[in-house]
Amino acid sequence: MSEPTSRPATDPITGRPAPGDAARVPAPADPRRHPAAPPPPAAGEPLILAEGLRKVFTVRRRAGLVRRTRTEVRAVEDVGFRVARGEMVGYIGPNGAGKSTTIKMLTGILTPTAGTLRVAGVEPARHRTRLARRIGVVFGQRTTLWWDLPLRDSYALARRIYRVEPARFRRNLDRCVELLGLAELLPVPVRQLSLGQRMRADIAAALLHDPEVLYLDEPTIGLDVVSKATVRSFLRELNEEQGTTVLLTTHDLGDIEQLCRRVIVIDHGRIVHDGDLSRLHGAEGGERTLVVDLERELPPIDVPGARTVRVEGPRQWLAFPATERAAPLVAAIARDHPLLDLSIREPDIEQVIARMYAARRGPGGH
Repeated sequence: MSEPTSRPATDPITGRPAPGDAARVPAPADPRRHPAAPPPPAAGEPLILAEGLRKVFTVRRRAGLVRRTRTEVRAVEDVGFRVARGEMVGYIGPNGAGKSTTIKMLTGILTPTAGTLRVAGVEPARHRTRLARRIGVVFGQRTTLWWDLPLRDSYALARRIYRVEPARFRRNLDRCVELLGLAELLPVPVRQLSLGQRMRADIAAALLHDPEVLYLDEPTIGLDVVSKATVRSFLRELNEEQGTTVLLTTHDLGDIEQLCRRVIVIDHGRIVHDGDLSRLHGAEGGERTLVVDLERELPPIDVPGARTVRVEGPRQWLAFPATERAAPLVAAIARDHPLLDLSIREPDIEQVIARMYAARRGPGGH
């Protein structure tokens, strides 16, 4: 018989004694209930790999008193992308574009109709239980916490579900509590938390088991300005210090601008842009703005390659194509005008995406 396994005498969250734990001998592992951990991704394989991904739903509609018709709805069509370990990627699109369907396939909730999908070296739908220990998920409108329990008890249950060692659990929890400002919320039942407080609590719950990849769906919904800044700072630090891969879906484009260098845009189930955020700024005729402060009030500046869009006293705003360099424009203005100061403003990403959608759908809106 194996030697008794030593366990802590108290629960790391509640502090209550755990009688008998020190003398309990673990039962042999049942491979059907506790399958071996999946192998890591092969050398050179991205953490997330999607190729030719397709998801079709069959919708039944009533057509008369008895007759029903079947209609196929293509939620995702020929989606392909790769996400390397440690990347922080924005995955954005309008309502109904296919974002949530993609996330559900990545987590194993849905099975793809066609295509190849691997996360951390395994197929999500076939190895959902195994994959659950390697991913973290936060859905903005659906909590993973226990509604009537104090927050600390939800975390204690999550530790046991994911079988996190007490020392590692305490370290992760302390870090999340400190950086997300959760200390005063631990004794509060989840149902009494505001939406913003619950979002921070859900993010912490998703990270207690050190996931390799974190899926975030609207992580700053309902948060005020200060709380948004807190969450964004936390996610940035998590990515930089621990190398956690993050796939972020949000309608708050401020999240994308502050956290992601790469953006994937999906529309009507198809990817319409995959690249650097700077390239998205320059897409579909985007413009940058040069804000010029002169020594005195002057007529609108006339310089090739730009147009003056606004004048207020000695300050003028000049728009120029986002794909063009600003240096020649600045040199021309400085040569012919009494320049005091200037700054460059990037195009509003929300307007850029709206133009992209409008261009794809055409004048008829299709």
